[in-house]
Amino acid sequence: MTRFRRFAGLSGRRLVLAGLALLVFGLLWFGNLEYRDLVDPDEGRYAEIPREMAASGDWVTPRLNDLKYFEKPPLQYWATAAFYRVFGVDEWVGRLWPALTGLAGIALLFAAGARLYSRRVGVLAALVVTGMVAYVLYAHALTLDMGLTLFQCAAVLGFAVAQRDSATARERQAWMLGAWAAVAAAVLSKGLVGILLPAVTVGLYVLVHRDFALLRRLEAGKGIVLFVVLAAPWFVVVSTRNPEFARFFFWHEHFERFLLPEHHRPGAWWYFLPVLAMGATPWLGVLAWSAPRWWGSEPGARFRATRFLALWCAVVLVFFSASSSKLAPYVLPVFPVLALLVASKIDEFAPRTLALLLAVFAVPIVLGAWLVPPRAVHRIHLEGVPLYAQHFLPWIVAAGGILGAGLLAAGAIAWRGWRGAAVATASFASLVAVTLAMTGHQTMSPVYSTEQSFERMRHMYGEVPRNVPFFSVGMYDQGMPFELGRPLVLVAYRDEFALGLDAEPQKALPTLDDFRAAWRSLDAAYAVMRPATYEMLRDEGLPMTLLVIDPRRAIVRR
Repeated sequence: MTRFRRFAGLSGRRLVLAGLALLVFGLLWFGNLEYRDLVDPDEGRYAEIPREMAASGDWVTPRLNDLKYFEKPPLQYWATAAFYRVFGVDEWVGRLWPALTGLAGIALLFAAGARLYSRRVGVLAALVVTGMVAYVLYAHALTLDMGLTLFQCAAVLGFAVAQRDSATARERQAWMLGAWAAVAAAVLSKGLVGILLPAVTVGLYVLVHRDFALLRRLEAGKGIVLFVVLAAPWFVVVSTRNPEFARFFFWHEHFERFLLPEHHRPGAWWYFLPVLAMGATPWLGVLAWSAPRWWGSEPGARFRATRFLALWCAVVLVFFSASSSKLAPYVLPVFPVLALLVASKIDEFAPRTLALLLAVFAVPIVLGAWLVPPRAVHRIHLEGVPLYAQHFLPWIVAAGGILGAGLLAAGAIAWRGWRGAAVATASFASLVAVTLAMTGHQTMSPVYSTEQSFERMRHMYGEVPRNVPFFSVGMYDQGMPFELGRPLVLVAYRDEFALGLDAEPQKALPTLDDFRAAWRSLDAAYAVMRPATYEMLRDEGLPMTLLVIDPRRAIVRR
């Protein structure tokens, strides 16, 4: 213990306080993974695919609702399926991979920041990203984006650490091979974007600086072999077993998704600017103040790490802004690097400058939390949704109040010259505020999740027999197979299942008429559908008993 204290530079009292801080952080980081129901569509989808993988034992061909599903590679599915095998199938287990990769990203920032700048900057970067709204949110949401973010940032930061002027030949090789391995993991997480964006960033840096000698320092020979050994086997095996995979995955999911608006995710060229502003909270003021200074940093250095990292942020933003398919988490890999850039400038700021940049956003955040959500609720026209949203509003107001108070406190602390304590205070307040808001989102569960409706049905009518068919009519509720523990029979629905249904059409009913005939022929069956569909079929006289109805779905029994 004495040796550890000496290494950490902490007295006994500070060591105890640090231990308590880590305990509180751990409780906040992992504490509500189980509390919240799965939010459709993404959380239901990415919980169910690995559940089916773990249940079937087929670790090569991903399936959703027992149909081939090739939209994304399998790394997160593998990890989550393995967690299911160890811990059992549950919501918190499904969210464990994003939470763990988010935690690993914090450690990565400390390690990279300490080597690129200083140990103090590494600590500040870890603190800054721990409070970034976008980072906290997606570390606790079941999507594929946090895993991709970890590996892309590991690749970019590994490259930067390897190329820094003080790196030894041994360090350069180790960090570059780590970067190549991270690129392979990024490709296995979400596809070719995992290698494309880091490669474009390196290429642009070389062109801007005319530093073509850098290309000889990439450990390309060993790196490419390592990349192929790690990334290629699954693509080869899945293509061998599924001839339709290659065209769908590489052409449809990459080129068509980028070039064509058919995925119904449009957005203006400035779509990601408000995402960036909201996601970088509570560091937006520091970001805006410091960004103009990034490009000119480190004059005289052979490799200018700050400029390279700024270029990475620009490449990611420009690439996805040019895409025809836009979703907020696409630019998540920007935020950890922004945190490091912000931390490097916080270390240079006068403490009172930091105080002003933190405190100036306290009042707008509080007012925004009080004024914007109620106006947004009044714009919601889906039946029943505003009622649930009204229950969510107090949580948003409370989160805004906590964040505003935390920023004022952080500003006061910084004003007294305690820069690190100020950053820790602002990040802690933001982490608490985001956690509180996500916890409050559970009030919206009847709208965005299947679980409460299904649990209510199960409580009133008992378990659904496994040998009784369960139809999904004209819709697909992503969380329902996860709640049932088995797939549904799709009726008059294709959407993301088009490829799977073309391969195995016998697993679905193509029309409502087919459903009507099948329903009448069965002695027992269940079905989920939109309330309007239920009313139409009920008025037709189709024999069915309503079990549960909410704003999004009606569950009936034959």
